[in-house]
Amino acid sequence: MSLLDLLNHLLNFVAPALAVGFLCALMGHVFRRKAGGRAWWAQGAINSGVGALVLLGGVVLAGRDGAMATYAALVVACGTSQWLVSGGWRA
Repeated sequence: MSLLDLLNHLLNFVAPALAVGFLCALMGHVFRRKAGGRAWWAQGAINSGVGALVLLGGVVLAGRDGAMATYAALVVACGTSQWLVSGGWRA
C-alpha cells in the first residue's frame, strides 16, 4: 500500500467523526441561548477527537470497521462531548 492509499484510508476512517463532531458544534452554535464558551471550530475539533477515539475503540472491540453499534456510540459520544464543552449542565 502506498502512502497516498494509507492516507486515503485513514481519512475515510475518520470522516464520520469529523462530520458528526463539526455538525454537533455548528448546531450547538446556531441554537445556543447564551454567549461565551469556546469557538464553534474548537468545539468541533474536540468533538471530532472524541469521535475518532470512539471509532478506534469500535474497531478494536468489534474487530472491523463499520459496525452500527460503533456509529451509535459515535453519535452518543459526540453529543455528550458537545454538551460538556458548551457548558450545558449550567443551563
